[in-house]
Amino acid sequence: MRNAVVTPEGDQIRWVELPGEEPSRVYVHGLGATSPAYFAEVAAHPLLAGRRSLLIDLLGHGLSDRPTGFNYTLEAHADALAKALTAAGVAGAELIAHSMGGSAAIVLAARHPHLVSRLVLVDANLDPLPRRSGSGGSSGIAAYSEQEFLAGGWEEVRDRVGPHWWSTMRLAGREALHRSAVHLTRGTVPTMRELLLDLEIPRAYLLPEADGPLSGADALAEAGVAVVPIPDCGHNIMLDNPQAFARATAAALADRSQE
Repeated sequence: MRNAVVTPEGDQIRWVELPGEEPSRVYVHGLGATSPAYFAEVAAHPLLAGRRSLLIDLLGHGLSDRPTGFNYTLEAHADALAKALTAAGVAGAELIAHSMGGSAAIVLAARHPHLVSRLVLVDANLDPLPRRSGSGGSSGIAAYSEQEFLAGGWEEVRDRVGPHWWSTMRLAGREALHRSAVHLTRGTVPTMRELLLDLEIPRAYLLPEADGPLSGADALAEAGVAVVPIPDCGHNIMLDNPQAFARATAAALADRSQE
């Protein structure tokens, strides 16, 4: 396990690193998740193995510290991630990022372009989301005030999301989980979608085939974003269908036509 200080208070981001060739690959998890648990199998898949790979946990999640004074906006997540990657000697990395991690990765690529050479988004959030009381995920978490969430709303979320997601969500700081969800639902200005459209690096977007056409897919394709439906999976594509995920990700990273 490796680590880097990313705040003036000394808070650390941590990651599991697999040795290999450069350029590095950086795997970034979603809300309430952790990269080693979600990406270890696919990072070691024969189609993706052999590169230096950082399975990194965003601040407030997984192996990383959980400061209560951090605001957990997408911009703050991206800047903290940038500090960790810089400390690790990473530049021009290939980022594979899931859900909220994909949103943060888009912001990272926009704010720190020297750190990212390619971007593979895995069912990432591109637009602001409505808050829905009683729903799972970020919309349901953000429907609570922070005081309500800390006072017991987190227990209701635990019961709604089920044991699989809770097994990693319980590792997140409760302030981190709530603030990350709130800022994910708010999105960024410009939006993550607008930032993605303006990026000039090769980009791919993987989504579950069963979800149907991706909103705004034509505009994404016109801007050079490869939109790739993956069969036989839900939101956690890398866990549900690791073979198809590895094939699609390897193809996206090998595609030179976007350069």
